[in-house]
Formats: sequence, C-alpha cells, structure tokens
Amino acid sequence: MSKHSALDTFGRSGNPLIRSDIFSRQTSSLHERMTLQGAVDKTGMLLFLTVLTAALSWNIDSPMMGVISGLGALAAFISGIATFGFWFFFIGWIIKPRPHLAPKTAPIYALGMGFGIGIMSEQAEMMFPGIVIQAVSLTFFVAASLLFAYKSGVIKPNQNFLLIIFSATVGIFLTYIANLIFSAFTGASFSFLTDNGAFGIGISLFVVAIAALNLVLDFDIIEQAHEQGAPKYIEWFGAMALVATLIWLYIEILRLLMKLRSR
Repeated sequence: MSKHSALDTFGRSGNPLIRSDIFSRQTSSLHERMTLQGAVDKTGMLLFLTVLTAALSWNIDSPMMGVISGLGALAAFISGIATFGFWFFFIGWIIKPRPHLAPKTAPIYALGMGFGIGIMSEQAEMMFPGIVIQAVSLTFFVAASLLFAYKSGVIKPNQNFLLIIFSATVGIFLTYIANLIFSAFTGASFSFLTDNGAFGIGISLFVVAIAALNLVLDFDIIEQAHEQGAPKYIEWFGAMALVATLIWLYIEILRLLMKLRSR
C-alpha cells in the first residue's frame, strides 16, 4: 500500500477535481504513464514561455503590444476554462475538466499569461522601482517553502483542507468576476480590493495565503496522478495547474507590495 497519505483517501478528497472521473483513468503501458520528472520538465517549459512573453511585453512599448497582450490574456483565460473546467457552489461542474487538452492548451496559457503579467509588472516597476524583483523572489520563496512543508508532512492535504482551500479559491475568483462586472458598469472597483488601509492589506494577505496553499493542491494532484498511473498528458495538466497557481501567487504578492509601498 502506498505510504502517500493522500492516496489513502483517493476518490474521497474534498477537491472536486480529484473526485472527478478524470483521475480514475489509468494506462497499462509504462511508456504512456506520467512521471514526476516529466511534470517537472513541463513546468520548466511553461515557466520559460511565460517569462519569454513577459519580457517581450515589458520591453516593447507600443499600442500594438497592448492589443497583443489583451488577446493573449483572453486566449489564456479560454484555455484555462477549457482545461480546468468551471465549478460552482451547490451546482458542481458547469464545464467539466478536460485534461487531455492540456498538451495543446498549456503552452497557449503560458504564452498568453506572460504577455499580461509583463505589462502589469512594467507598470508596477515604473511606480515602485525594485518591486518586481521583490515579488518574484517572494513568489519562489513561498513556493519552495510550501513544497518543503508538503514533502515533510507539515501540511497534509486531507479532505477538510482540500475542501476549504478549493471553496475559498472559487469564492475569491467569483469576487473578482463580480468586481469586473461592477467596474464595467460603474467605472469603479470594490473598495476592499484596492484599499491600502489595514482592512485592504488584510484582504490581500488572506488572498496570498489561499493562493500559496493552492500550491499544496497542485503538488498533491501531481503526486496522486503519478501513483495512480495516470496517462502521459496529465504531466501537462499538472504543470499547467502549477504554473497557473504560481502566476496567481505572483500577481497577488505584487498587489500586496504595491499596497504596502503606497501607504
């Protein structure tokens, strides 16, 4: 029996993604099974693509680059929904996950998000010099710390942990979507998302914590899938999930630092 504690409750996890039937699929051929090294390699590839387009959008200052970045972010959003699906409270999966698409959608996602965070980072750096390197450093420090905590058993992704983090994540993104709709009609944003006071900073700290703890879910998904003998395309799926979380964590840390430095 596997010593991986999360596998002991496989199929009963609070994470709706792990509970879906995509993780019950196995392959009989060793050559077609995913490996941890394969997932690590593909994570590195996706991070490289993200940094590449981020550097392009940072260094090329033109109206056309703004259009390209907007289209890239839209393509990334569509790729993400097509691959990860869309889950809603009390309803379940509105759009079911399709991880078999990940070998095609993951590079599109990485390239598109790179364009978006490149422009965002350039604007932040113009306002607060040195803030981007701080955000990048903190992102990878947090990721390394969470990986160590996961592998050492300090953080155990049991059923309640997975359910709480997944639900909180969905709640955060629904709040962001509501804020976008509100902004489109009023030209303003929810004050608690932009406030640099104690309450606004507290909200940002909470979101950063949830984003960071999502890394544990990503590590768990990859490890569970590996131990279950999941198909090769899950390497791309796991890598895409991990890179998506790292990008989200970076953006939230950058926003938190901007709030702190604007006080």
